[in-house]
Amino acid sequence: MPHEITIHSPATLSNLGCGFDVLGLALSAPYDIITLRRAAKPGLVIRHFDEYNLPIDPAQNVAGVALQALLSAVNDPALGFELDITKGIRPGSGIGSSAASAAGAVVAANEWLGRPFSKLELVELAMHGEALASGARHADNLAPAIFGGFTLVRALLPTLDIVALPAPPLWVAVVHPQIEIRTKDARAVLPATVPLGLAVRQWANVGGLVAGLLIADHALIGRSLEDYIVEPARAALLPGLAEARARALAAGALGGGISGSGPSLFMLCADEATARAAAAAMGGVYRELEIAFLLHVGPVAGQGARVAARK
Repeated sequence: MPHEITIHSPATLSNLGCGFDVLGLALSAPYDIITLRRAAKPGLVIRHFDEYNLPIDPAQNVAGVALQALLSAVNDPALGFELDITKGIRPGSGIGSSAASAAGAVVAANEWLGRPFSKLELVELAMHGEALASGARHADNLAPAIFGGFTLVRALLPTLDIVALPAPPLWVAVVHPQIEIRTKDARAVLPATVPLGLAVRQWANVGGLVAGLLIADHALIGRSLEDYIVEPARAALLPGLAEARARALAAGALGGGISGSGPSLFMLCADEATARAAAAAMGGVYRELEIAFLLHVGPVAGQGARVAARK
């Protein structure tokens, strides 16, 4: 057994326009840094080395809850871990902050134990952390955080079913306006029912996006990213959304939209130069609105949470 293992656990985008709660992708940056080592006694000890004042009580920490689920599955009463977390992903950013912590914790423990759990099982365990964060068990951020690349959560019940989607090399531009949107509020504005015509257009886009990724058709990817159901309901929560998207498309982006429940916006791009131009275009919108923002530009990460060091 190694003395300690350090994991880089990536930010992720969920929904990807048309794929509410089912589609996601892993970003190359930012990422959380999570170091795990064997504790001298049973149980969990969590330390945070960042500015976010997140709880260190394992029962109130998403990484702690996920790791406790793994310990329960291992069923070794003598086993305990220390977990050091440095969050590179801001909580509430809409790019999978809680998923990164939960995923990183279970991946680290799985590596320390010699990989007894599959990636699918790790997502199941990490979902305990996401349930603490959002009040619901969902895997649209966890799937890419653990599998990497693009993922489809085909089903949560009766058994978890995740499909890793082959895709061409793509870049992502993300703008994170420094405003707060609570997931609870973002879900509260969603329609309880959807007209059949809109539903048909939406699932056609999900099929189109998956097909576009599989056959590396950039044009098909771009025109399939449109969301007819969720984003229109949430648009009022996000100042500058329409203009930021319009300018990014004018800069050559394929398409994009709200990441998760917001406030971050993403645009998929065919190459680095276009991604940087799209990011600058979106940043210009928020500069004019006098809203502080952060930009992230990078390729879609082919790997999820990964071992960065072991001692």
